[in-house]
Amino acid sequence: MPSGVLATRAPAKINLTLHVRGRRDDGYHELESLVVFAGVADRLELMAGDGLTLKVAGPTAGAAGPTSDNLVLRAAHALAGRVPGLRLGTFRLTKNLPAAAGIGGGSSDAAAALRLLARLNNLAHDDARVAEAARSTGADVPVCLDPRARMMCGIGERVGPPLAVSPLFAVLVNPRVAVPTPEVFRRLGRVPGEVAPGDHPEVPQGSTATDLLRILEAGRNDLEPPAMEAEPAIGMALARLRSLPACRLARMSGSGATVFGLFDDCRAAARAARSIRSAEPAWWVKATVLR
Repeated sequence: MPSGVLATRAPAKINLTLHVRGRRDDGYHELESLVVFAGVADRLELMAGDGLTLKVAGPTAGAAGPTSDNLVLRAAHALAGRVPGLRLGTFRLTKNLPAAAGIGGGSSDAAAALRLLARLNNLAHDDARVAEAARSTGADVPVCLDPRARMMCGIGERVGPPLAVSPLFAVLVNPRVAVPTPEVFRRLGRVPGEVAPGDHPEVPQGSTATDLLRILEAGRNDLEPPAMEAEPAIGMALARLRSLPACRLARMSGSGATVFGLFDDCRAAARAARSIRSAEPAWWVKATVLR
């Protein structure tokens, strides 16, 4: 069995599209979303030992909420309940991503915990118990288990195969405001049984950056208008990105408040990040690559 400290990245999850196809009778919403993962990430370490503990540090640790309610611990408990005698230990989480920001930071952390526990216990990457633990921990955790570009459907429990697509150069912007996801869905106002028209554009394997931009222009994030209504700072962040001549497309990720802008290359993205950071020094701004 592995020994010493195990470590992995927990990258930001970006919804390039997010179509809310309908609302089920149980209140949950059916989604279709093209998901990619950013180069910016949290970091999670696991030291095998007795019991289960979590230590949280890093630039955004203060906004991550109480440690006892962290998704890392929820995921570990979910897997321990399915694998008798599961080896556990001490997790050390370094938070670099903003919390409750529409980029799946907590979900990605939980998925990272499941990957580390699987490594520690020699569980196969496709062990059904790991997937079950991911689904029981949160809607966005399954897509984060193997963080590669893919479609996510249903309430997050159905994930498609990895998509071999060209990387995209992006700037992520979070105006450091919190937008509760239930409030955004409430403002969307879908009624049970309602089905929105229009299928999600197909994303072929091998899509180039040009192909992806064309696909994204045919898509949307249905949660963007209600999120901007709830928190106008989202609209301000989008306007900042769209005012830059090199920005090819700007959109909100998830239920907000993080938005992204796409650029032709890393130099254009870096220039854009510097420009926005200079104008809005209190915002969280990162140039990155999406894959």
